[in-house]
Amino acid sequence: MSDDTVLDLRLAGGACPVHIGTDLLPRAGALIAPLLRQARAFLVVDANLLATPHPGRLQRTLEEAGIGVETLTIAAGEASKSFAGLEALVEALLERGIERRSTILALGGGVTGDLAGFAAAILLRGVDYLQIPTTLLAQVDSAVGGKTGINSRRGKNLVGAFKQPRAVIVDTAVLDTLPARELRAGYAEIVKYGCIRDAEFFAWLEAHGRELIRGDAGARRHAIRRSLEIKAEIVARDEREESGERALLNFGHTFAHAYEALAGYGSRLLHGEAVAIGMIAAARLSARLGLASEDDALRLRRHLEEIGLPVSLHERGLTFTPEALLARMRHDKKVTAGRLRFVLWRGIGEALLTEAVPEDMLHELLAAE
Repeated sequence: MSDDTVLDLRLAGGACPVHIGTDLLPRAGALIAPLLRQARAFLVVDANLLATPHPGRLQRTLEEAGIGVETLTIAAGEASKSFAGLEALVEALLERGIERRSTILALGGGVTGDLAGFAAAILLRGVDYLQIPTTLLAQVDSAVGGKTGINSRRGKNLVGAFKQPRAVIVDTAVLDTLPARELRAGYAEIVKYGCIRDAEFFAWLEAHGRELIRGDAGARRHAIRRSLEIKAEIVARDEREESGERALLNFGHTFAHAYEALAGYGSRLLHGEAVAIGMIAAARLSARLGLASEDDALRLRRHLEEIGLPVSLHERGLTFTPEALLARMRHDKKVTAGRLRFVLWRGIGEALLTEAVPEDMLHELLAAE
Protein backbone atom coordinates (compact mmCIF):
# COMPACT_ATOMS: atom_id res chain seq x y z
CA MET A 1 0.00 0.00 0.00
CA SER A 2 1.12 3.54 -0.65
CA ASP A 3 1.20 4.42 3.06
CA ASP A 4 3.74 1.69 3.88
CA THR A 5 7.07 2.87 5.27
CA VAL A 6 10.27 0.96 5.99
CA LEU A 7 12.74 2.40 8.48
CA ASP A 8 16.19 0.81 8.30
CA LEU A 9 17.65 0.65 11.79
CA ARG A 10 21.37 0.11 11.10
CA LEU A 11 23.30 -1.40 13.98
CA ALA A 12 26.64 -3.04 14.64
CA GLY A 13 25.15 -6.49 14.11
CA GLY A 14 23.34 -5.60 10.89
CA ALA A 15 20.15 -3.92 9.73
CA CYS A 16 16.76 -4.28 11.38
CA PRO A 17 13.99 -3.16 9.00
CA VAL A 18 10.91 -1.68 10.68
CA HIS A 19 7.83 -1.99 8.46
CA ILE A 20 5.04 0.49 9.24
CA GLY A 21 1.67 0.44 7.49
CA THR A 22 -2.01 -0.38 7.56
CA ASP A 23 -3.16 -4.02 7.15
CA LEU A 24 0.36 -5.42 7.14
CA LEU A 25 -0.65 -8.47 9.18
CA PRO A 26 -2.45 -10.27 6.31
CA ARG A 27 0.66 -9.70 4.16
CA ALA A 28 3.21 -10.59 6.83
CA GLY A 29 4.06 -14.00 5.37
CA ALA A 30 5.68 -12.42 2.31
CA LEU A 31 7.71 -10.08 4.54
CA ILE A 32 8.79 -12.78 6.98
CA ALA A 33 9.57 -15.73 4.67
CA PRO A 34 12.83 -14.30 3.22
CA LEU A 35 14.15 -13.68 6.75
CA LEU A 36 13.82 -17.24 8.02
CA ARG A 37 16.70 -19.72 8.03
CA GLN A 38 14.23 -22.62 7.99
CA ALA A 39 10.55 -22.71 7.07
CA ARG A 40 9.48 -23.15 10.68
CA ALA A 41 8.43 -20.57 13.23
CA PHE A 42 7.24 -20.52 16.83
CA LEU A 43 4.52 -17.97 17.40
CA VAL A 44 4.37 -16.59 20.97
CA VAL A 45 1.00 -14.96 21.66
CA ASP A 46 -0.50 -13.00 24.55
CA ALA A 47 -3.60 -14.84 25.83
CA ASN A 48 -5.71 -11.68 25.49
CA LEU A 49 -5.11 -11.73 21.73
CA LEU A 50 -6.94 -15.04 21.35
CA ALA A 51 -10.22 -13.08 21.43
CA THR A 52 -9.07 -11.08 18.37
CA PRO A 53 -8.57 -12.16 14.75
CA HIS A 54 -4.85 -11.30 14.81
CA PRO A 55 -3.26 -14.70 15.66
CA GLY A 56 -5.39 -16.52 13.09
CA ARG A 57 -4.69 -13.96 10.38
CA LEU A 58 -0.95 -14.16 11.01
CA GLN A 59 -0.93 -17.96 11.04
CA ARG A 60 -2.82 -18.10 7.74
CA THR A 61 -0.45 -15.74 5.95
CA LEU A 62 2.57 -17.66 7.26
CA GLU A 63 1.16 -20.97 6.12
CA GLU A 64 0.35 -19.48 2.71
CA ALA A 65 4.04 -18.51 2.50
CA GLY A 66 5.03 -22.13 3.19
CA ILE A 67 6.03 -21.59 6.82
CA GLY A 68 5.12 -24.19 9.44
CA VAL A 69 3.83 -22.54 12.60
CA GLU A 70 3.50 -23.71 16.19
CA THR A 71 1.67 -21.40 18.57
CA LEU A 72 2.50 -20.94 22.25
CA THR A 73 0.31 -18.81 24.51
CA ILE A 74 1.54 -16.84 27.50
CA ALA A 75 -0.58 -15.26 30.22
CA ALA A 76 -1.39 -11.60 29.74
CA GLY A 77 0.14 -9.02 32.05
CA GLU A 78 3.45 -8.10 33.65
CA ALA A 79 3.38 -11.22 35.84
CA SER A 80 4.54 -13.20 32.78
CA LYS A 81 7.76 -11.16 32.71
CA SER A 82 9.25 -13.21 35.53
CA PHE A 83 11.73 -16.02 36.06
CA ALA A 84 8.80 -18.43 36.27
CA GLY A 85 7.30 -17.08 33.04
CA LEU A 86 10.65 -17.28 31.27
CA GLU A 87 11.24 -20.84 32.43
CA ALA A 88 7.78 -21.93 31.28
CA LEU A 89 8.28 -20.43 27.82
CA VAL A 90 11.81 -21.79 27.36
CA GLU A 91 10.78 -25.29 28.43
CA ALA A 92 7.74 -25.21 26.13
CA LEU A 93 9.90 -24.16 23.16
CA LEU A 94 12.44 -26.89 23.88
CA GLU A 95 9.67 -29.45 24.25
CA ARG A 96 8.30 -28.43 20.84
CA GLY A 97 11.74 -29.05 19.32
CA ILE A 98 13.04 -25.56 18.62
CA GLU A 99 16.36 -25.57 16.76
CA ARG A 100 19.12 -23.02 16.29
CA ARG A 101 17.83 -22.18 12.80
CA SER A 102 14.26 -21.72 14.04
CA THR A 103 12.65 -18.32 14.51
CA ILE A 104 10.44 -17.02 17.30
CA LEU A 105 7.66 -14.59 16.35
CA ALA A 106 6.45 -12.31 19.16
CA LEU A 107 2.83 -11.25 18.56
CA GLY A 108 1.48 -9.01 21.29
CA GLY A 109 2.38 -6.08 23.49
CA GLY A 110 5.52 -5.17 25.35
CA VAL A 111 5.31 -8.12 27.74
CA THR A 112 5.20 -10.62 24.88
CA GLY A 113 8.03 -8.94 23.00
CA ASP A 114 10.28 -8.59 26.05
CA LEU A 115 9.73 -12.18 27.20
CA ALA A 116 9.93 -13.84 23.78
CA GLY A 117 12.95 -11.72 22.85
CA PHE A 118 14.80 -12.70 26.02
CA ALA A 119 13.98 -16.36 25.39
CA ALA A 120 15.40 -15.96 21.88
CA ALA A 121 18.56 -14.39 23.29
CA ILE A 122 19.34 -17.30 25.62
CA LEU A 123 17.83 -20.38 23.96
CA LEU A 124 20.49 -22.54 22.30
CA ARG A 125 22.81 -19.53 22.80
CA GLY A 126 20.61 -17.44 20.54
CA VAL A 127 17.90 -17.96 17.93
CA ASP A 128 16.32 -15.44 15.58
CA TYR A 129 13.14 -13.62 16.44
CA LEU A 130 10.79 -11.02 14.96
CA GLN A 131 8.59 -8.47 16.66
CA ILE A 132 4.97 -8.02 15.58
CA PRO A 133 3.62 -5.56 18.17
CA THR A 134 -0.13 -5.21 18.66
CA THR A 135 -0.30 -2.39 21.24
CA LEU A 136 0.50 1.25 20.62
CA LEU A 137 3.08 1.22 23.42
CA ALA A 138 4.95 -1.72 21.87
CA GLN A 139 4.69 -0.28 18.36
CA VAL A 140 6.33 3.01 19.30
CA ASP A 141 8.72 1.83 21.97
CA SER A 142 9.44 -1.64 23.31
CA ALA A 143 9.40 -3.58 20.01
CA VAL A 144 12.18 -1.45 18.51
CA GLY A 145 15.69 -1.15 19.88
CA GLY A 146 16.67 -4.65 20.97
CA LYS A 147 16.08 -4.50 24.71
CA THR A 148 14.60 -7.73 26.07
CA GLY A 149 14.11 -8.91 29.62
CA ILE A 150 12.05 -9.76 32.64
CA ASN A 151 11.29 -8.17 35.98
CA SER A 152 12.85 -9.01 39.32
CA ARG A 153 11.35 -8.62 42.76
CA ARG A 154 13.82 -5.73 43.01
CA GLY A 155 12.48 -3.83 40.00
CA LYS A 156 11.41 -3.69 36.39
CA ASN A 157 13.54 -5.02 33.52
CA LEU A 158 16.55 -5.72 35.73
CA VAL A 159 17.29 -9.09 34.07
CA GLY A 160 17.70 -9.19 30.32
CA ALA A 161 19.84 -8.99 27.22
CA PHE A 162 20.29 -6.92 24.10
CA LYS A 163 18.84 -8.93 21.23
CA GLN A 164 17.90 -7.27 17.98
CA PRO A 165 14.94 -8.72 16.06
CA ARG A 166 15.42 -9.63 12.42
CA ALA A 167 12.58 -7.23 11.64
CA VAL A 168 9.66 -5.40 13.23
CA ILE A 169 6.23 -5.34 11.57
CA VAL A 170 4.00 -2.50 12.78
CA ASP A 171 0.42 -2.85 11.52
CA THR A 172 -1.52 0.21 12.64
CA ALA A 173 -4.86 -1.51 11.87
CA VAL A 174 -4.50 -3.86 14.85
CA LEU A 175 -4.94 -0.85 17.14
CA ASP A 176 -8.65 -0.87 16.24
CA THR A 177 -9.14 -3.78 18.67
CA LEU A 178 -7.07 -2.22 21.46
CA PRO A 179 -9.00 -1.14 24.59
CA ALA A 180 -9.18 2.64 24.97
CA ARG A 181 -7.21 2.64 28.23
CA GLU A 182 -4.37 0.66 26.62
CA LEU A 183 -4.37 3.03 23.64
CA ARG A 184 -4.04 6.09 25.87
CA ALA A 185 -1.29 4.40 27.88
CA GLY A 186 0.69 3.80 24.68
CA TYR A 187 0.19 7.41 23.67
CA ALA A 188 2.25 8.49 26.69
CA GLU A 189 5.35 7.00 25.03
CA ILE A 190 4.62 8.99 21.87
CA VAL A 191 4.48 12.19 23.92
CA LYS A 192 7.84 11.22 25.42
CA TYR A 193 9.53 11.50 22.01
CA GLY A 194 8.34 15.06 21.59
CA CYS A 195 9.50 15.83 25.12
CA ILE A 196 13.04 14.57 24.63
CA ARG A 197 13.89 15.48 21.05
CA ASP A 198 11.28 17.28 18.91
CA ALA A 199 9.32 20.32 20.08
CA GLU A 200 7.58 20.60 16.71
CA PHE A 201 6.32 17.04 17.04
CA PHE A 202 5.03 17.84 20.53
CA ALA A 203 3.10 20.80 19.08
CA TRP A 204 1.72 18.50 16.35
CA LEU A 205 0.50 16.12 19.05
CA GLU A 206 -1.21 18.97 20.86
CA ALA A 207 -3.09 19.69 17.64
CA HIS A 208 -3.76 16.11 16.48
CA GLY A 209 -3.36 13.78 19.45
CA ARG A 210 -7.08 13.51 20.09
CA GLU A 211 -7.60 12.51 16.45
CA LEU A 212 -5.11 9.67 16.96
CA ILE A 213 -6.98 8.47 20.06
CA ARG A 214 -10.31 8.63 18.21
CA GLY A 215 -8.94 6.35 15.47
CA ASP A 216 -7.71 8.59 12.67
CA ALA A 217 -5.48 6.25 10.61
CA GLY A 218 -3.35 9.02 9.12
CA ALA A 219 -2.65 10.59 12.52
CA ARG A 220 -1.69 7.20 13.91
CA ARG A 221 0.71 6.43 11.07
CA HIS A 222 2.39 9.82 11.32
CA ALA A 223 2.81 9.69 15.10
CA ILE A 224 4.12 6.12 15.05
CA ARG A 225 6.52 6.83 12.19
CA ARG A 226 7.93 10.00 13.80
CA SER A 227 8.30 8.29 17.19
CA LEU A 228 10.23 5.42 15.62
CA GLU A 229 12.38 7.78 13.57
CA ILE A 230 13.49 9.45 16.80
CA LYS A 231 14.05 6.16 18.58
CA ALA A 232 15.95 4.65 15.64
CA GLU A 233 18.24 7.68 15.46
CA ILE A 234 19.09 7.45 19.16
CA VAL A 235 19.48 3.66 19.25
CA ALA A 236 21.73 3.64 16.18
CA ARG A 237 24.14 5.98 17.99
CA ASP A 238 24.05 4.23 21.35
CA GLU A 239 22.74 0.68 20.90
CA ARG A 240 24.04 -0.65 24.23
CA GLU A 241 23.73 2.48 26.37
CA GLU A 242 27.46 3.19 26.42
CA SER A 243 27.45 6.92 25.72
CA GLY A 244 24.38 7.76 27.80
CA GLU A 245 22.32 9.09 24.89
CA ARG A 246 20.00 6.09 24.83
CA ALA A 247 19.14 6.73 28.46
CA LEU A 248 17.24 9.83 27.27
CA LEU A 249 14.55 7.43 26.04
CA ASN A 250 13.78 6.83 29.73
CA PHE A 251 12.37 10.31 30.35
CA GLY A 252 9.92 9.83 33.23
CA HIS A 253 10.81 6.16 33.62
CA THR A 254 12.93 6.34 36.79
CA PHE A 255 9.80 7.52 38.59
CA ALA A 256 7.48 5.28 36.55
CA HIS A 257 9.33 2.04 37.29
CA ALA A 258 9.16 2.78 41.02
CA TYR A 259 5.42 3.49 40.78
CA GLU A 260 4.81 0.25 38.88
CA ALA A 261 6.82 -1.88 41.29
CA LEU A 262 4.97 -0.53 44.32
CA ALA A 263 1.61 -0.87 42.55
CA GLY A 264 2.35 -4.55 41.91
CA TYR A 265 2.79 -4.55 38.11
CA GLY A 266 -0.92 -5.01 37.57
CA SER A 267 -3.97 -3.31 36.16
CA ARG A 268 -4.03 -0.69 38.92
CA LEU A 269 -1.37 1.23 37.01
CA LEU A 270 -0.43 0.51 33.41
CA HIS A 271 3.13 1.18 32.24
CA GLY A 272 2.13 4.11 30.02
CA GLU A 273 0.08 5.64 32.82
CA ALA A 274 3.11 5.38 35.12
CA VAL A 275 5.22 7.03 32.41
CA ALA A 276 2.73 9.90 32.08
CA ILE A 277 2.87 10.56 35.83
CA GLY A 278 6.66 10.09 35.79
CA MET A 279 7.12 12.63 33.00
CA ILE A 280 5.18 15.17 35.02
CA ALA A 281 7.46 14.46 38.00
CA ALA A 282 10.57 14.84 35.81
CA ALA A 283 9.28 18.12 34.37
CA ARG A 284 8.48 19.48 37.85
CA LEU A 285 11.90 18.43 39.13
CA SER A 286 13.53 20.16 36.16
CA ALA A 287 11.67 23.35 37.02
CA ARG A 288 12.69 23.15 40.69
CA LEU A 289 16.32 22.76 39.65
CA GLY A 290 16.06 25.83 37.42
CA LEU A 291 16.72 23.78 34.27
CA ALA A 292 13.39 24.52 32.62
CA SER A 293 10.35 26.72 32.89
CA GLU A 294 7.38 25.64 34.98
CA ASP A 295 5.29 26.68 31.96
CA ASP A 296 6.56 23.67 29.99
CA ALA A 297 5.61 21.35 32.86
CA LEU A 298 2.11 22.86 32.86
CA ARG A 299 1.89 22.51 29.08
CA LEU A 300 2.80 18.82 29.31
CA ARG A 301 0.30 18.27 32.12
CA ARG A 302 -2.46 20.01 30.16
CA HIS A 303 -1.90 17.85 27.09
CA LEU A 304 -1.83 14.58 29.03
CA GLU A 305 -5.05 15.58 30.80
CA GLU A 306 -6.70 16.38 27.46
CA ILE A 307 -5.88 12.86 26.25
CA GLY A 308 -7.29 11.33 29.43
CA LEU A 309 -4.03 10.14 30.97
CA PRO A 310 -3.46 10.36 34.74
CA VAL A 311 -1.04 13.04 35.89
CA SER A 312 -0.86 12.00 39.55
CA LEU A 313 -0.87 8.77 41.52
CA HIS A 314 -3.98 9.88 43.39
CA GLU A 315 -5.99 9.59 40.16
CA ARG A 316 -5.36 5.83 40.31
CA GLY A 317 -6.04 5.67 44.04
CA LEU A 318 -2.36 5.17 44.88
CA THR A 319 -0.22 6.73 47.61
CA PHE A 320 3.39 5.80 48.34
CA THR A 321 5.80 7.24 50.87
CA PRO A 322 8.88 9.09 49.62
CA GLU A 323 11.03 6.50 51.42
CA ALA A 324 9.38 3.59 49.58
CA LEU A 325 9.72 5.35 46.23
CA LEU A 326 13.37 6.25 46.82
CA ALA A 327 14.16 2.67 47.84
CA ARG A 328 12.71 1.42 44.54
CA MET A 329 14.39 4.13 42.50
CA ARG A 330 17.79 3.10 43.85
CA HIS A 331 17.35 -0.20 41.98
CA ASP A 332 16.97 1.66 38.67
CA LYS A 333 19.37 0.54 35.90
CA LYS A 334 20.67 4.13 35.57
CA VAL A 335 22.14 4.11 39.09
CA THR A 336 25.93 4.64 38.87
CA ALA A 337 28.25 4.18 41.85
CA GLY A 338 25.20 4.35 44.09
CA ARG A 339 24.06 7.70 42.64
CA LEU A 340 20.70 8.13 40.97
CA ARG A 341 20.82 9.53 37.45
CA PHE A 342 17.73 11.30 36.16
CA VAL A 343 16.52 12.07 32.67
CA LEU A 344 15.27 15.65 32.95
CA TRP A 345 14.77 18.43 30.41
CA ARG A 346 15.62 22.02 29.61
CA GLY A 347 12.14 22.32 28.17
CA ILE A 348 10.03 20.54 25.57
CA GLY A 349 12.29 18.92 22.98
CA GLU A 350 15.58 18.98 24.93
CA ALA A 351 16.28 16.22 27.44
CA LEU A 352 19.43 15.74 29.50
CA LEU A 353 20.92 13.23 31.92
CA THR A 354 22.06 14.42 35.36
CA GLU A 355 23.06 13.19 38.81
CA ALA A 356 22.91 16.70 40.31
CA VAL A 357 19.64 16.27 42.17
CA PRO A 358 19.73 17.12 45.91
CA GLU A 359 18.08 14.33 47.87
CA ASP A 360 16.09 16.72 50.05
CA MET A 361 14.56 18.29 46.93
CA LEU A 362 13.73 14.86 45.54
CA HIS A 363 12.20 13.81 48.86
CA GLU A 364 10.06 16.95 48.89
CA LEU A 365 8.89 16.32 45.34
CA LEU A 366 7.96 12.71 46.08
CA ALA A 367 6.11 13.74 49.23
CA ALA A 368 3.87 15.94 47.08
CA GLU A 369 2.92 13.06 44.76
